[in-house]
Amino acid sequence: MLGLRLIGRTAAEVRRDLAAVQARDPAAQGVGALQILAGWPGVHALFAHRVAHALYGAGVCAPARLIAAVARSVTGIEIHPAARIGAGFFIDHGMGVVIGETAEIGDDVTLYQGVTLGGTGFATGKRHPTVQDNVTIGSGAKLLGPILVGHGSKVGANSVVIHDVPPNATVVGNPGHPVRVEGRRPEGPDADWIHLPDPVAEAIRGLASRIAELETRAASEAADGARNGTPSGTPEGRANPAVGPSPAGG
Repeated sequence: MLGLRLIGRTAAEVRRDLAAVQARDPAAQGVGALQILAGWPGVHALFAHRVAHALYGAGVCAPARLIAAVARSVTGIEIHPAARIGAGFFIDHGMGVVIGETAEIGDDVTLYQGVTLGGTGFATGKRHPTVQDNVTIGSGAKLLGPILVGHGSKVGANSVVIHDVPPNATVVGNPGHPVRVEGRRPEGPDADWIHLPDPVAEAIRGLASRIAELETRAASEAADGARNGTPSGTPEGRANPAVGPSPAGG
């Protein structure tokens, strides 16, 4: 009975996963489901996890861990059998992806290579992220601890996220912080990473602009002082230092 339920559930999940690949991976356009099933490492890892998770949930832990270990060695993607993953999950390329034991992933989530959903320290209990539906996480991003990533959010490549992410937000940086929060946004992944805001670059541009403004002002004041006969370095309107005997004597 367990075998029949496992096969039926896994088959339904795999069909949804294959549809997600065809919808979100440009390299899969016009490619049949069998070819994707045979040649996409992210699909292999996810298929293995679906089986391992069902076995793990049924208390058959040793075979589940073995399946996860084999999948890791073959695909380079490590998913703990206890991790909960929703329908329509897509791992693009996938090498280096790590998903921890207590991680929870909603429906229609997209991960790129090198993403880590990891824990911090040696805490027990819930220690990995919860990712809600329609989230996209860029290459190399690290989400650490029992944080919540809200529905429809986007995490930029190489970001390190250690705090909760609001729904429909864009997060970049190390540590990651929201740089854009929208009231509503279209559903589905948006991989236009090159146009994400860069708060560090914006801050540097602001400082450079301010420095240029101050230099221009200083040069203008120096030129005015030279025309008016004001000694260089002595602001207009300020009395020159007193000349005479030192009040301290000598």
